[in-house]
Amino acid sequence: MMEIVYVYTKMRSEFGRQCNFSDRPAELHVDIIPDPALADHFIEKNPVDVTVQFSYDMSEHEVNTEHISSEIRGINHLEGGWPKDINPNDLEHTMRFRKKVEKDENYIFTLMQLGSLMEHCIKQNNAINIYEEYFEDTEESIGTIDEPPNAKTINVFSDPNTIKRTVSHLSWHPDQGRKLAISYCCLEFQKVSFDTNTESYIWDIEKPNKHELAIKPASPLICLEYNPKDSHILAGGCYSGQIGYWDTRKGGQAVEMPAIELGHRDPVYKIIWLQSKTGTDCFSTSTDGQVLWWDIRKMTEPVERLILDVTKKDNPDIAYGGVSLEFETTMPTKFMVGTEQGAVILGNRKGKLPAEKIVASFTGHHGPVYAVQRNPFYTKNFLTIGDWTARIWSEDIRDSSIIWTKYHMCNLTDGCWSPIRPTVFFTSKMDGTVDAWDLSFKHSEATLSVKVCDEPLYSLRIQDNGQFLACGSQEGTTTLLEFSPSFYAYLKQERTVANAMFERETKREKILESRQREMRAKERAKSEQEKVVDHAEDEEDTIEYKIANAEKMFFETIEQEKDRFELEKMDDSKDSWSEDEDDDEDDDEMDDF
Repeated sequence: MMEIVYVYTKMRSEFGRQCNFSDRPAELHVDIIPDPALADHFIEKNPVDVTVQFSYDMSEHEVNTEHISSEIRGINHLEGGWPKDINPNDLEHTMRFRKKVEKDENYIFTLMQLGSLMEHCIKQNNAINIYEEYFEDTEESIGTIDEPPNAKTINVFSDPNTIKRTVSHLSWHPDQGRKLAISYCCLEFQKVSFDTNTESYIWDIEKPNKHELAIKPASPLICLEYNPKDSHILAGGCYSGQIGYWDTRKGGQAVEMPAIELGHRDPVYKIIWLQSKTGTDCFSTSTDGQVLWWDIRKMTEPVERLILDVTKKDNPDIAYGGVSLEFETTMPTKFMVGTEQGAVILGNRKGKLPAEKIVASFTGHHGPVYAVQRNPFYTKNFLTIGDWTARIWSEDIRDSSIIWTKYHMCNLTDGCWSPIRPTVFFTSKMDGTVDAWDLSFKHSEATLSVKVCDEPLYSLRIQDNGQFLACGSQEGTTTLLEFSPSFYAYLKQERTVANAMFERETKREKILESRQREMRAKERAKSEQEKVVDHAEDEEDTIEYKIANAEKMFFETIEQEKDRFELEKMDDSKDSWSEDEDDDEDDDEMDDF
């Protein structure tokens, strides 16, 4: 059930003068004496029957919980009960833990097995219509689907204005998704005429001929988002850079909108509600390179501001322009921003300094990242849409994505994960086609391609049950598609297959990344050696090098001459010694004679 929380606050000074009470005896201020003449005006009725009920209104409810309670105890035993660090009395903790448990495969499978038992207990106690069949698709949900993948058009919602505007954003009603909030804005630069309507609309999906409510902003809305905690509240970002919020109970006019100088300097492309106790916090991004946090209870100024500078110097002149946002309720401090430059910035709101708030960046697209969304079952993996491809990333690898589609002939404009199946996601393209991908089936191409219209598609949004998909076109037409059960029926062991696939691809990319790192290190060492050689060659052309070389050659020549002189001197001494020996021999010969 949807949680609705509203806090009423008021200054003490606004209550007026304080009431002073005192203890004193009773006083008689007015005494009206009975007038016997008034008795003539009464009309007597005889007899008179009057029913009086002196007891309280009560009702009796009965339900046989013997079998159900035993199965629920089994679920609690299966899940291990409440963790020690979770306080069951804390609403936020219990909601986060319940959402985490509901994603578990064993929990869903156990609930599916309870289908027949629940049906028997409900019919036995005559609590609802006993002639209606419940849990008809239980076996389909835990088995395989034999029906081939297909999709059909349910309804079409057209912009009621003469000048058609682009469907810039879609948002489903958080309570059963029976309504659809659509924002309209002309995104082409300087193509807006003065008589263009600025209204956006809320539609009932079963009444496509007339919108239910017109949202009237001061500037055309680029994004419009329902509050998941209060379905009457919507927040929107304008083309002028302003932020505002609307309450459907008060009509189509904005409840509050801050001054234009306090918001963004460029159009607001994305706004998302945060997970908080009050349900009044949201944050937005724009191509001006900022992320702003807001509290709709006080919209006079943003609560917090972050510059998207990947160098972590907080310089707005080199900041990346934000185009898309991502926030996962199970990770309340982390957020992601898709930028115009093709990078995805991972942020942490807990950081005190701007350098601590920007954790990392992922680069891989050649153009703006139009959509970024975490996998609802594996939050470590996320999907990005940009240029001609859709890419799936892991937070553990930042240099490359782990899975990516082929390069299409036309640009991709938007995408989202299926909320039911962890391996299914959808993309929209400029040629008016919606592609449905099932990674458990194949990676090379889409499982199903649906030609929705001839004009480009700019936005799409999946309903919470995964069955209906709304996609908006450039000419202001929103088409509601219904997919076959093969795309939204839960398959047994699918989470195990998805987990193995993501782990396998992550491990493969880690091996390739380490190999590329080694190759880059070798190339770096080789380039450094070449730089040393080039540096030596460059030094030979300098005057200092020539002087040093001349001095070296001069001293080497002197040393050579000294060595030669010493050798000649030694040769002369040897010659003189040999002549003396010859003279001695001649003298001996004369003596003998």
